[in-house]
Amino acid sequence: MRDRQIRLISVGTALPGPPIDTAALADRFGMDTLWRQWVETFIGTRTRHLAVDLASGRPRESLADLGAVAANVALARAGVSAADVDVVVLGTATPDQLMPATVNVIADRLRIDGVPTFQLQSGCSGAVQTFDVAVSLLRTGRYRSALVIGGDVIAKHYDVTADLSALPSGELVNYVLFGDGAGAAVLTTEDRPEAPVVRAVLTRLTGLDRAPGQVLEWYGLADRGSARPPASEDYKAIEELVPVLAEEAADELLDDLGWTRDEVDHLLPPQLSVTMTEKIAKRLDFTSAKEISCVGETGNNGNALLFFQLDRLLADMAVSARAIAVAIESSKWIKAGIALERGGEPVGR
Repeated sequence: MRDRQIRLISVGTALPGPPIDTAALADRFGMDTLWRQWVETFIGTRTRHLAVDLASGRPRESLADLGAVAANVALARAGVSAADVDVVVLGTATPDQLMPATVNVIADRLRIDGVPTFQLQSGCSGAVQTFDVAVSLLRTGRYRSALVIGGDVIAKHYDVTADLSALPSGELVNYVLFGDGAGAAVLTTEDRPEAPVVRAVLTRLTGLDRAPGQVLEWYGLADRGSARPPASEDYKAIEELVPVLAEEAADELLDDLGWTRDEVDHLLPPQLSVTMTEKIAKRLDFTSAKEISCVGETGNNGNALLFFQLDRLLADMAVSARAIAVAIESSKWIKAGIALERGGEPVGR
């Protein structure tokens, strides 16, 4: 059933609170002008949205809160009711709790019941992995519609009392690189000729013998006093490997479909930061494609990013157009991507 067409019919997104610019972060943490210049030069992210109150550190929105909002928007745009959803898949690196699974909390809020639900724990490739699972299930013919959700609430790991001037760069970068958010999309096997077809989905573990590029800790009662930082990054390894893996993912999608770079109209590159995205997009070399990026405004909100890009894509995609999206997970190195096409003849598989 691999020739069964799966269409992306809608996307919804949700961001917590107002945008927070770098100056506001600098003021909150007492960082100097040189620090602000470092962020502007080496990160480039202008604003981000946080699910915690920056002054007090108190949480404002949970992942379930944001996921439910995004899902409701996607369902409304698709003209699909909760009762029409046959399967729900969530991708996140930061579930609200280990149990119950956040996907089931979101489903409960949407009044979805009696269907298969899946929660995938992954970094930035988790959003693509939700598509992979959903598309595979829809192609069996057992289901007609799937709700896929991706999001992260990373700010709950922030210590708003921290002296950022004393932090090593691997921890400091987390305070400026990341934001919070959620996104959702509705996929269907129904004949919706106006909606783009998911032509290919790629997810590939490629971390053999590679040290983690990012670590996000979980503490239990036995080790909650650990000196290990809750979040850390090997940003140099990420800077070196992500462009390489992004190029590999794009090439594999193109080879699978028999497309050339000149035949792609839209490129959705990995969204680590503004500076990194520019480097990656240049390496990918889709010179004829329009780049769709959002990280400058949203910050790196992990598994939500792809949905913000897809939201912009659907608003901009012509009646006949092709798009390639690439995402890289750097904790244990997963390359991932999606190919979409609106109009055109079916592509052989």
